[in-house]
Amino acid sequence: YSTDFEVHRNWLAITHSLPLSQWYYEATSEWTLDYPPFFAWFEYVLSHIAKYFDPQMLVVENLNYTSRATIFFQRLSVIFTDTLFIYAVHECCRCINGKRAAKDILEKPTFILAVLLLWNFGLLIVDHIHFQYNGFLFGLMLLSVARLCQKRYLEGALLFSVLLHFKHIYVYVAPAYGIYLLRSYCFTANNADGSLKWRSFSFLHVTLLGLIVCLVSALSLGPFLVLGQLPQVISRLFPFKRGLCHAYWAPNFWALYNAMDKALTILGLKCNFLDGTKIPKASMTGGLVQEFQHTVLPSVTPLATLICTFIAILPSVFCLWFKPQGPRGFLQCLVLCALSSFMFGWHVHEKAILLAILPLSLLSVQRAKDAGIYLILATTGHFSLFPLLFTTPELPIKILLMLLFTVYSFSSLKSLFRREKPLLNWLETIYLIQLVPLEIFCEIIFPLTPWKQHFPFVPLLLTSVYCALGITYAWLKLYISVLTERTPVRQKAE
Repeated sequence: YSTDFEVHRNWLAITHSLPLSQWYYEATSEWTLDYPPFFAWFEYVLSHIAKYFDPQMLVVENLNYTSRATIFFQRLSVIFTDTLFIYAVHECCRCINGKRAAKDILEKPTFILAVLLLWNFGLLIVDHIHFQYNGFLFGLMLLSVARLCQKRYLEGALLFSVLLHFKHIYVYVAPAYGIYLLRSYCFTANNADGSLKWRSFSFLHVTLLGLIVCLVSALSLGPFLVLGQLPQVISRLFPFKRGLCHAYWAPNFWALYNAMDKALTILGLKCNFLDGTKIPKASMTGGLVQEFQHTVLPSVTPLATLICTFIAILPSVFCLWFKPQGPRGFLQCLVLCALSSFMFGWHVHEKAILLAILPLSLLSVQRAKDAGIYLILATTGHFSLFPLLFTTPELPIKILLMLLFTVYSFSSLKSLFRREKPLLNWLETIYLIQLVPLEIFCEIIFPLTPWKQHFPFVPLLLTSVYCALGITYAWLKLYISVLTERTPVRQKAE
């Protein structure tokens, strides 16, 4: 079973068995509570249902406890909470322009979008095979996006504020929400050229947004502030000592950086430029969550990743403010913020790529250029999740699910934009096709070689680095598309 079963079992036990004052101090298990308070309360509510399935799962000291009833309850809870995700997909489909000509319902943008979201390969394996609760969290995000597209700004702001206190990774896309709400809700009118009418600034609207953020934050963090435990909560939410990369490198810029450092180290040793006795063995590829130092390239600090992320996000936020494109511009900025944070963030998990893939689905059914970028990002990002399912029985399952989703994505979007030029060029097609031999080597050939015993991290390294190239390319291509896009001469007040 995935370690996340034990993670969430432990959180159920902590919130059920211990008083609030001990939730963020309990450390019997290595899987300490490191999500915001709303998620802790979510586990607390689940625990009062879990006790009817197997009360032993709620004992803090029962480390690595598992039973059929426990697993059944955890699986069932994910399925039940996904109802919010289903509703959010329905609302997002209502926001999509369905006027594009289609012979039948299967070719309608709304139907294609529903399939791309509801049957998303990454979300399916992460939640329902690997096990996590991303479905209802993404449901909150998509519902907030839908509300903003429907110009129900306060509802959208409320939903996103609540989401941040469920899982703080969504702070990656907070700049897109903040700028869009300020641009579209706090300024109530535009000039004919799309620039703002500064006299239309509404202090009432700013006050309402501020009240929403403050009230949600007070409800979430207030009890811990009263207990004097806010610093402890924050230290759990932002554990910078975990190191630059996760145990399995997320396919981002730092994966390429680490690989370059490894390559330069090997070259330095062969050319006698480096002393092998002073180099720690497998410091980055030991599969451990820990801090490490680079050998040749400068070591990266949390502050450096923060600066890189800020610089990477800034152009997208600039475009959202000065080149308003309505909801589509907001979605573009949201995806770019998610991708930029994924590319340069500190200790990024590979699953965070879904934060960009899911909202990009909404853009993919509206414009051919975005559809092409989506196919590259989704195919590469989903493939990068393969190492999460590493057992032999899971191999045919993940390959079959990936094939089904990928074939549908390509065929449906190609049919939707059949009157336009091909979605991918020949170079992009070749890159994606090369994922097949890479998978064959990593899953079939490499385990049969003697290298497996001495270099077990090689398949993960190859997968991470190769996928990092594709994700970086998709990020740059989307950025170039947004930066070079022409602003409409007249922009109506949003």
